[in-house]
Order: sequence, then C-alpha cells, then structure tokens
Amino acid sequence: MNFDMQVEERTFFRRLDANLIFVILALNVIGLINLYSATHGVNLTNQTNLFWQQLVWLVMGWCIFLGMTLVDYKIFGRVAYALYAINVAALAVVLIAGHSSLGAKRWLDLGFFHYQPSETMKIFLVFALAKLLSKANRPDGLGFIDLIIPSIMTLIPTALIVKQPDLGTGLLLITIFITMILFVKVKTSILMFFMVTSLVAAPLVWSFGLKPYQKNRVLMFIAPGKDPRGAGYNSIQSRIAVGSGKIIGKGFRKGTQSQLEFLPERHTDFIFSVLSEEHGFIGSMTVVSLLMILLFMSARIASQARDRFGILVAMGAAAILFSHVFVNISMVIGLLPIVGVPLPLLSYGGSIMITTMASLGIISSVSYRKFLF
Repeated sequence: MNFDMQVEERTFFRRLDANLIFVILALNVIGLINLYSATHGVNLTNQTNLFWQQLVWLVMGWCIFLGMTLVDYKIFGRVAYALYAINVAALAVVLIAGHSSLGAKRWLDLGFFHYQPSETMKIFLVFALAKLLSKANRPDGLGFIDLIIPSIMTLIPTALIVKQPDLGTGLLLITIFITMILFVKVKTSILMFFMVTSLVAAPLVWSFGLKPYQKNRVLMFIAPGKDPRGAGYNSIQSRIAVGSGKIIGKGFRKGTQSQLEFLPERHTDFIFSVLSEEHGFIGSMTVVSLLMILLFMSARIASQARDRFGILVAMGAAAILFSHVFVNISMVIGLLPIVGVPLPLLSYGGSIMITTMASLGIISSVSYRKFLF
C-alpha cells in the first residue's frame, strides 16, 4: 500500500508542468521583494503588515493552484452556468449592500474577508463562455445568431461592474470575450460590424456613458501636464519613477518617488513603477520577459488540450492574465489612461492573487491531463 502511494505521489509530481511552476515562483519572489520595498518607505510603518498579509494570500493562492490542478477541468464545465449565475447575483448584491471604499462599491464584507465578485466573475465568465462556445461547430466562423447569447452573458456582468463603478474590470471582461470568440473564429462580416458599431457608439459612450472623473482620466492621459497636481498627478509621478530608474535602477529601497511617497498606490496599481525605479530597465524587462514566457506557455498548454473545452478554458484563463499585464504596464508608462487594474503576481491584494493563481491553476489542470489517455 505504501508502495502504491509512493508511485502515485511520484506520478503526481511528474505530471506537473515544472517550467510553469518555476516561472510562477520566480515572479512570486520578485513580487514579494518589490512589495517589501513598496510598503517599507519613510512614513509607511502602518502599512508594513501588508507584506505579511500578502504572504498569507500567496500561500492561499498556491493551495488554490494545486487544488485546481488536481480537479479535472471538465468538472468546471458541468457547473459553469451555475457558478456564472451565482456570481452575477453577487454583483447585484454589491450594488445594494456592498462595502464602499474610495468612492467605489465593489466588495461584500464577509467579516474575515472583503470578497470582490468582479474578480471571480472573470474566471466564471471564462467557464461559461468556454462551455457555450465549445458546442459551436462552425467551420466558416461564428455568425450573428451564434454570438447573441455569449454577448448577453458578457454584457450583463460588465454593466453591473461598470455601475460600481469599475470601468477597468468591465473592459477586461469584454477583452476576455473578444479573445475567446476570435480564437473560435468569427466571420469577417461580424468583425466589420463590431468595428463599425464601436466607432459609431464611441461618441455616445463619451457623452452619456462615462462619468466626469472617467472623462477626466482620458483627458489627463492625453495631456497630464494640464493638471499636474490634480488629475494628471498619478500619471506624471508614475512616468517619472519609471524613467528615473534608467538602466540598472536606483537600488533596493532607494527609489525616491516611492520611498518619499510621491508615487500613489505604489503597492497596488503602480507596483511596476516601483520596480522600474529601483531596478531599472533590466529589472523591469526581466519581469516583462517572465510574464511573456508565462503567457506563451499558457498558449502552448491550450494548444495541447485534449478537448475543445480545455482549449477554450485555458485560452480564457490566459486572456485574464494578458489583459491585466497589458493594461497595467501600459497604464503606468503612459500608453493608456489610469484605470484600477493591478499587475498579476506583483500587486498587493487578496482578490487579485487568488484570481491569478486560480487562473494559472486552470491552465495547470489542462496541462496535467494532457498525459492521461
């Protein structure tokens, strides 16, 4: 019996994707070192416990990663619609009785934890879309009728999240949807229709859909110097931090923008700015390279999946990671307007850590079962 358990244990570790785990661990270590610096500045004594809290979230994240690796990803397909419906209901409850912070109502107070339904919605939307799209067999591409239900499934949670307000996460859900339908294949005429519709709708969204502060963010993205002490402050300070790191950076805990508290939200949305200032171009490109390797590995695992649902769920999980990485880094270097999108595996936060590790766990589950015949 002991021999059988030893064989089973060796089989488990052999089936794990060692390269995937190594890249994740490397980003974990870099993230913790960077977070330690970001939360141990001159006047941050009341925030030093954030580092230890992040360690707790990281341990929980790895437990979720390994747990989801062991669970057959096909099980998620069986409960996909139920999970989606429960999460949509949670988003509705947030608008009624959610916990507010900094003018946004995005959390449910569970006593020991502030649960953010918009984070788990990303994963459950992937499950639901993957189940739905895996049944679509259209060699010439999905048509308009085929996209009605997936579009509604995406727009409902997107509208609830934007209402919180959280425009950044709402746009991420749309990005996940677009990524998955493009991977399945869509008729060219449908793509043209969406492009024209987007161009026509853009002025209407600007006039009636965006709140004044959201319009201001877009304007400050174009010309942050018009209000350097107000709406343009975050963007300017972030770019100063990134640029002042130069090639090798100022050194660990020696970044003036972060340590002297010029850089806002340095442990969450602007954690990449801290990294760039203290470790320069070399440090920032090391992290970007690791993130790109992680994304390419995810795409490779998706291509090796044994079934259509596995392919789509792995690609959807990869889309969650890519959209966060692209938006966050583009935001901090001034290529996109400032939105509240954290950087996976580096930014502080329980919700983003659990969502990220769960997404990677889905990818690992697909990889784990490519060996099973």
